[in-house]
Amino acid sequence: MHWSLLLTGFALFLIFEGMAPFAAPRAWRRAVAQLAAMPDSAVRTAGGIIMFSGVALLLFATGS
Repeated sequence: MHWSLLLTGFALFLIFEGMAPFAAPRAWRRAVAQLAAMPDSAVRTAGGIIMFSGVALLLFATGS
Protein backbone atom coordinates (compact mmCIF):
# COMPACT_ATOMS: atom_id res chain seq x y z
CA MET A 1 0.00 0.00 0.00
CA HIS A 2 1.26 3.42 -0.87
CA TRP A 3 1.57 6.02 1.88
CA SER A 4 0.17 8.67 -0.45
CA LEU A 5 -3.07 6.70 -0.76
CA LEU A 6 -3.39 6.41 3.01
CA LEU A 7 -2.69 10.12 3.47
CA THR A 8 -5.20 10.97 0.75
CA GLY A 9 -7.87 8.93 2.52
CA PHE A 10 -7.07 10.58 5.85
CA ALA A 11 -7.14 14.03 4.24
CA LEU A 12 -10.58 13.32 2.78
CA PHE A 13 -11.75 12.08 6.18
CA LEU A 14 -10.64 15.35 7.80
CA ILE A 15 -12.29 17.42 5.08
CA PHE A 16 -15.62 15.60 5.43
CA GLU A 17 -15.49 15.66 9.23
CA GLY A 18 -14.90 19.42 9.20
CA MET A 19 -17.66 20.31 6.75
CA ALA A 20 -20.63 20.06 9.13
CA PRO A 21 -19.21 22.14 12.02
CA PHE A 22 -17.92 24.71 9.52
CA ALA A 23 -21.18 25.00 7.54
CA ALA A 24 -23.72 24.71 10.37
CA PRO A 25 -22.12 24.87 13.82
CA ARG A 26 -25.42 25.21 15.72
CA ALA A 27 -27.00 22.20 14.02
CA TRP A 28 -23.77 20.24 14.48
CA ARG A 29 -23.80 20.95 18.23
CA ARG A 30 -27.43 19.80 18.45
CA ALA A 31 -26.59 16.59 16.58
CA VAL A 32 -23.63 15.88 18.85
CA ALA A 33 -25.78 16.48 21.93
CA GLN A 34 -28.40 14.05 20.61
CA LEU A 35 -25.70 11.51 19.87
CA ALA A 36 -24.33 11.85 23.40
CA ALA A 37 -27.81 11.16 24.79
CA MET A 38 -28.20 7.92 22.83
CA PRO A 39 -27.57 4.59 24.56
CA ASP A 40 -24.24 2.90 23.91
CA SER A 41 -25.88 0.05 22.00
CA ALA A 42 -27.45 2.45 19.48
CA VAL A 43 -24.16 4.30 18.97
CA ARG A 44 -22.32 0.98 18.56
CA THR A 45 -24.89 -0.24 16.02
CA ALA A 46 -24.65 2.98 14.02
CA GLY A 47 -20.85 2.79 14.10
CA GLY A 48 -20.91 -0.79 12.88
CA ILE A 49 -23.24 0.07 10.01
CA ILE A 50 -21.04 3.02 9.01
CA MET A 51 -17.87 0.90 9.13
CA PHE A 52 -19.47 -1.92 7.13
CA SER A 53 -20.70 0.58 4.53
CA GLY A 54 -17.22 2.07 4.26
CA VAL A 55 -15.58 -1.33 3.79
CA ALA A 56 -18.17 -2.32 1.18
CA LEU A 57 -17.67 0.95 -0.70
CA LEU A 58 -13.90 0.56 -0.54
CA LEU A 59 -14.08 -2.98 -1.90
CA PHE A 60 -16.43 -1.83 -4.67
CA ALA A 61 -14.21 1.13 -5.56
CA THR A 62 -11.01 -0.92 -5.69
CA GLY A 63 -12.58 -3.84 -7.52
CA SER A 64 -11.53 -6.33 -4.83
